[in-house]
Amino acid sequence: MKTSEELKSLLEKIDHRGYPAYKETRGSYQFPGYILSIDHVQGDPFASPSKVSIHVQGRQGGFPSRLYDKPWKQTALEDALLREFSRQIETFSFKARGSGKSGLISVSTCGQEVLSRSACSIDRTSGKITLRLEVGFPANGRTINAGELSRILFQFLPSCVKKSLFYRALDTKHLEKVMELSEDQQFIRNQLSHLGLTAFIANGSILPRATGVSQKPLKNARPFLAPPSMSVTLNLPYAGSVTGMGIKSGVTLIVGGGYHGKSTLLEALERGVYNHISGDGRELVITDPSAVKIRAEDGR
Repeated sequence: MKTSEELKSLLEKIDHRGYPAYKETRGSYQFPGYILSIDHVQGDPFASPSKVSIHVQGRQGGFPSRLYDKPWKQTALEDALLREFSRQIETFSFKARGSGKSGLISVSTCGQEVLSRSACSIDRTSGKITLRLEVGFPANGRTINAGELSRILFQFLPSCVKKSLFYRALDTKHLEKVMELSEDQQFIRNQLSHLGLTAFIANGSILPRATGVSQKPLKNARPFLAPPSMSVTLNLPYAGSVTGMGIKSGVTLIVGGGYHGKSTLLEALERGVYNHISGDGRELVITDPSAVKIRAEDGR
């Protein structure tokens, strides 16, 4: 493995050469606290950005194993770290100048769901964190601009990594809440079959979305309240006693007038196969993970 200083010397060497010379940078480099790996170099400044990965060893990241020792907690922590890294790079993307995609810094975009993504992974045995991103290697026309890439690799990325992939730099109370919510969500999933339920919707859930093309919650929406006949109370590990609507296995018919919330309820149940982030409003809308949406053609 090479050092960061060797990478800096290489960039100075290839500066102002033709763009293909960037391929000489492929490899792994030791930076303070993490390893930077340049996995794929784009062939042209207008092509798909280069693939870069960050590797932080478990002892350096310092995340307590209780935050990721189960699959659902692991996914929740990976999701939280990816979101934080994404927030950090927003201020730096395209700050480096150049042609085409020069200066782009991006990771997979997260929605409201908490999903397992290849963009960020944690080894449950060692605690090692791997984060994958895209970087547009800067050029003037098709001539290497190594000075701008140095800004990205030696100024922008180190700042983002230190603020988002090390436990001591993060809001530890927030990470605890992320773990606790994942435990509560998994507890409900495990209870569904024991209680003969297909889904559970907690009282106080916000089901309407901001717009037809946004999954963010609608502001000032009326909180969900279960009808007494379908009310179920669960004692969650962290949230404690939670009451909501339990939908029994079998056939359940949803009726109501126009704009009374039938589709909104169905869409919440449809997405309840996934966990949702805190503040989404559907954190405790939990559907059997084997559920699928079936829609008939008009007139059937």
